[in-house]
Amino acid sequence: MATVVFDLDGTLADTSGDLIAAANHVFRARGLGDLLHPERDALTAFAGGRAMLKLGFGRAGPGFAAEDIEAGYPMLLGAYGDAIDVHTRLYPGAMDAVAALRADGYRVSICTNKPEALARSLLTRLGVLDAFGALVGADTLPVRKPDPAPFRAAVERAGGDPARAVLIGDTVTDRDTARAAGAPCVLVGFGPLGDGVSALEPDALLPDYADLGGIVARLMPVG
Repeated sequence: MATVVFDLDGTLADTSGDLIAAANHVFRARGLGDLLHPERDALTAFAGGRAMLKLGFGRAGPGFAAEDIEAGYPMLLGAYGDAIDVHTRLYPGAMDAVAALRADGYRVSICTNKPEALARSLLTRLGVLDAFGALVGADTLPVRKPDPAPFRAAVERAGGDPARAVLIGDTVTDRDTARAAGAPCVLVGFGPLGDGVSALEPDALLPDYADLGGIVARLMPVG
């Protein structure tokens, strides 16, 4: 069975606003104020919690080190979990595209580098968890993307065959994951990198979710 595996942050949903807010919560607790901007620093938000803390503490001055990042990370996760869907929005047409793929006979699942519990919480609050046959997060397995194992697990847990699967993502991590798994990769053109994803040379670019069905059918026919 052919399977379409989606990344979450920056692919299915713009989660940057809530991620930045959680990082700024950590900085405010240290008396530093809001060090990250919800729009200008969106790309860093999709690189993960530690990347945001590193950027913010770097702006605060030379007195902060790796220990501050590690100490702030659990606080960031807690703040994010408490307000995980305040600013987050699904990209236009995302769930219509998922429904259309399922109607055409594809299995669909999610493979994300967000911790599984947080990903499950977000998808539940957005009301879309049940649309996916499986969810594999950063801590579901001992390894995370770009290791191909989480991608393969996301396919298999949805009832698919890893040899017949496509990855939909938004960053070099997703491209490298797909290449490591020997799978086609589609990168969205409306995520944090915008049209810049073309430089990553994916197998296809997705400018709009309305185009996803045709792209997937070309790369991996359902039959």
